[in-house]
Amino acid sequence: MALKRMGIVEDYEKIRSYTVAVVGVGGVGSVTAEMLTRCGIGKLLLFDYDKVENINPDVRFEVHNYNITTMDNFQHFMDRISKGGLKEGEPVDLVLSCVDNFEARMAINTVRSTSVLINRQIF
Repeated sequence: MALKRMGIVEDYEKIRSYTVAVVGVGGVGSVTAEMLTRCGIGKLLLFDYDKVENINPDVRFEVHNYNITTMDNFQHFMDRISKGGLKEGEPVDLVLSCVDNFEARMAINTVRSTSVLINRQIF
């Protein structure tokens, strides 16, 4: 992997052993998930129950995909990068909250168990 060759990541195999959950795969979450995949994260779990809308359009969301679920659209995008990289129902090492409302953030905090949580704040 390029990160190992550049000296940025010394223990690349350790990165491949981590499981990360990204909650919210809109503008911020989709970029986050893409970069984690490109960096070689072992397992990635994505959660989002919205539909793709023409608000804050993103390069990952194609015009003909408006009104389908965000997850269906993003899975199609991610499959072009790393086929089969999305996993379901496994414990996670890190939870990344990329949601845009307080209620969702509180729900994530309630169910995250002992995993490390990183919040992206919106005011």
